Amino acid sequence: MTTTTATAEADRRTVSGSTPGAARGPRRTGRIRRIGLPYLLLLPALVLELLVHLVPMVIGILMSFKALTRFSIRDWGAAPWSGLDNYKVSVDINAPAGEALLHSFWVTCGFTVLSVGLCWLLGTAAAIFLQDTFRGRGLLRTLFLVPYALPVYTAVITWAFMFQHDNGLVNHVLHDQLGLTDKPSFWLIGDNSFIALLTVSVWKGWPFAFLVVMAGLQNIPKELYEAAALDGAGMWQQIRRITLPSLRPVNQVLVLVLFLWTFNDFNTPYVLFGKAAPEAADLISIHVYQTTFATWNFGTGSAMSVLLLLFLLVVTGLYLLLTSRRRKTADV
Repeated sequence: MTTTTATAEADRRTVSGSTPGAARGPRRTGRIRRIGLPYLLLLPALVLELLVHLVPMVIGILMSFKALTRFSIRDWGAAPWSGLDNYKVSVDINAPAGEALLHSFWVTCGFTVLSVGLCWLLGTAAAIFLQDTFRGRGLLRTLFLVPYALPVYTAVITWAFMFQHDNGLVNHVLHDQLGLTDKPSFWLIGDNSFIALLTVSVWKGWPFAFLVVMAGLQNIPKELYEAAALDGAGMWQQIRRITLPSLRPVNQVLVLVLFLWTFNDFNTPYVLFGKAAPEAADLISIHVYQTTFATWNFGTGSAMSVLLLLFLLVVTGLYLLLTSRRRKTADV
């Protein structure tokens, strides 16, 4: 009896001693599965990113070093190697191609600054003033998001009809109804084309700023406004001292996204003006398109696209570096 009990106790110790080692294998397998699951879920997005963006980008960079014209585009891999000639032509401001690209660059910079600034200003103002509860607030929020919800082509085509010279709604209101102009204006050609392009860009872009800022305002505690009101702070002081500093992280991301979207905008000028944009509204995206497909100079067009990419990378890097330093300074 004693021998049987001792044997059972020894077997129990053996089993209990071997249990952690036996359980270690399944735990390690489960840990590997948990670590590998995020990568597995990201795999489709990575494959699409590779096929849609990275592969065409690499091909475009290779094309920028070749003398590609309408005669060699069929077999672009066998086109003659031109080295940096396409880049030299693009940056030579004394040559017609370089001068036109520089003009388009400055037009795009001015358009981007005005569009991003107005989108942020209108979106922030609307989001702040719609924070208070009042009758009809939900309806106004819905109406403000309509331009953002509409397809780009539908919205821009509608504005193109409204900017028509003879029967457009804009001239009908400004000239016929209000009498603000001496005669109907041309909005899709000439200098006014820049105003038309800016109007459409702001109209369809500010609801996105409104949506982002409105979401950021939900994270600001109401107690801060109540305490500021008890201290005698007015509405503008509360916006300056509480709202804007609290929205700084949101605005940093918002301004960067709006900048990239606006600077690279191709759909708006293309649908509004067609293949040939007026000189006053010659954005760099439509200019690269015209250089590439209107003159069939694919090598120079590819070089301009690479230069645009490098510019955006440099500006984005400097912006992120500057904002990160400000954030660290504020935290200290």
